[in-house]
Amino acid sequence: MLITFLTQAQQSITSEAFKNIEDKVIEWRRDFHEHPELSNREFETAEKIAAHLNSLGIETKTGIAKTGVVGILKGAKPGKTLALRADIDALPVTENNDLPFKSEVKTEFLGAKTGVMHACGHDTHTAILMGVAEILSQHKDKINGTIKFIFQPAEEGPPPGEEGGAALMIKEGALKNPDVDAIFGLHINAATPVGTIKYKPEGTMAAVERFVINVKGKQAHGSAPWSGVDPILISAKIIDGLQTIISRNAELTESASVITVGKITSGVRFNIIPETAEMIGTVRTLDPENKKLILSRMKEMVPAIAAAYGGEATIEIQNNTAITYNDPALTEMMLPSLKEVAGEENVNLMKATTGGEDFSFFQEEVPGFYFFLGGMPANAEPTRHHTPDFFIDESGLLLGVKAMTQLSLDYLNQNK
Repeated sequence: MLITFLTQAQQSITSEAFKNIEDKVIEWRRDFHEHPELSNREFETAEKIAAHLNSLGIETKTGIAKTGVVGILKGAKPGKTLALRADIDALPVTENNDLPFKSEVKTEFLGAKTGVMHACGHDTHTAILMGVAEILSQHKDKINGTIKFIFQPAEEGPPPGEEGGAALMIKEGALKNPDVDAIFGLHINAATPVGTIKYKPEGTMAAVERFVINVKGKQAHGSAPWSGVDPILISAKIIDGLQTIISRNAELTESASVITVGKITSGVRFNIIPETAEMIGTVRTLDPENKKLILSRMKEMVPAIAAAYGGEATIEIQNNTAITYNDPALTEMMLPSLKEVAGEENVNLMKATTGGEDFSFFQEEVPGFYFFLGGMPANAEPTRHHTPDFFIDESGLLLGVKAMTQLSLDYLNQNK
């Protein structure tokens, strides 16, 4: 009865509050899309966000995790504290779409000239959360507790040698003063139809590790391999061995796992066996115990394989994201809210994905719920994220605003 009553109360809010917000959200999104900024360099983006929050009378803190912005909205009545998060950074991708607000921004990234593009939808996430902030700021009398709006930089990862993203926001106190009890986030998806929402309890997106393997052999003439130790051959054996961890050690019926070597560098000439080789790759896991097993086996296997062929090898593993883990109880509690705004038939259970999301670091600190919002136009082919052709149908943005607003009010009013 409690959920039904609150839902009916919010219907009267949404019919009035959402009347004019869609056009604003689309306008904000187009502005961010046309003026994208890379991770830890979102200076103008942060200024626009802060100016909007300040205009709403929301207590605003800037410069968190370099360019992050946090807004604090206190409701009319006491209660818990809920955080809502949006990521704000773009990618080093040159846009290929023919849009009136197409990005023409150019920069240099890791020594290479490139365009800059919101090729993963973070511009929509930012605009949606700005819309939610506007609506909720106008209905503080309906809020039992406090809402934190977290606009997070560097979700795609900070530049080499820098800290950033969710981990740095946590380190600098984004979840404190007041202490956050739960956090919600969304991600628009170019392969999910507009008007629909996808979710999954527990492991939803993968933990992401980056690994570097350095192999040392003994240089020799290419015509006499027996006089040296070939690090390229050793690298091939290591790559093959790593895949046996997935096929023979990981319990794949429980959760998926992936080990990928994405780059290998070695040698200078066709007739020289080089002395060294370097491999760089990624590990994706959806279960904590499986992750522990795989990383342990990698550390055991890499030097042992090299030694078996007369060489040496070291491996370094860096954690990029944790498992995006939707708290099961929180997920179950919030499903009625999503179904109310989208329609029960439009809220669908999904399979886990081996993509990664640093929202997961917030979920390690407090219970969290992360879901996917449809952004694919009707009767259209999906586009791929992180590509020059990435495209989002803006008619799906209003559902994101409604969903986050409904989740916020229902969570706080059920936990007053």
